[in-house]
Amino acid sequence: MTDPRGPTVGIEPADTMVLFRTAVKQICNRHGYHATFMCRPRIPNVMSSGWHLHQSLVSRKDSANVFMTSEPTGLSKLGKHYMAGLLEHARASAVFSTPTINGYKRYRSYSLAPDRAIWGRDNRGVMIRVLGGPDDKATRLENRIGEPAANPYLYMASQILAGLNGIDRQLDPGPSADTPYETKANLLPTSLREAVFALRDDPFFREALGEKFVDYYVFIKNAEIERFQSTITEWEQREYFEMF
Repeated sequence: MTDPRGPTVGIEPADTMVLFRTAVKQICNRHGYHATFMCRPRIPNVMSSGWHLHQSLVSRKDSANVFMTSEPTGLSKLGKHYMAGLLEHARASAVFSTPTINGYKRYRSYSLAPDRAIWGRDNRGVMIRVLGGPDDKATRLENRIGEPAANPYLYMASQILAGLNGIDRQLDPGPSADTPYETKANLLPTSLREAVFALRDDPFFREALGEKFVDYYVFIKNAEIERFQSTITEWEQREYFEMF
């Protein structure tokens, strides 16, 4: 995608992810196996799966990575503004990056998964990890918030909108976090319901994506949550059946 103000958004096309997931499931099925992109399946000793989205901006004028800098910080001012936009809108965009009930069971402290909107350089517990160094053409941001079941079109669109809003407003991401699970910052939603509420009440995405789209997306996600809440889980059966 291109930004009319100049840079080109350098991210992998969303249809590639859709094709990949479909191909993997079909090929495995033909060989008698089932492939799943479920974030946290109920399988003993299996870790959660995430979808880390790497992002950079490239100038249409000379194809230069505009996140790159010669400064020791490793990220240009424009890159910091973009990153600040991702952090600013992290809670409201979580429903696009993590759209399932199961996906929020990945956000646990000290699990190499983010639980709050912070950034760092070489830290796998933060939400956004800055990769690259001075004059590194591969300088980019790694957003570690997503899950494999995310709709790639909505996930990427929400990131682009949030990042460009950070540039427009020249937002400051603040200092990097050396202790990601102790640093004071806005906590990410801990459930799909909380994420839906965050999107519903967010004026930025209501304007950027349109009132009708946001209301419809909130409606179908609430319907998904209600189906889950009406189901008796094995945990409830074990916890309450014999006790009461």
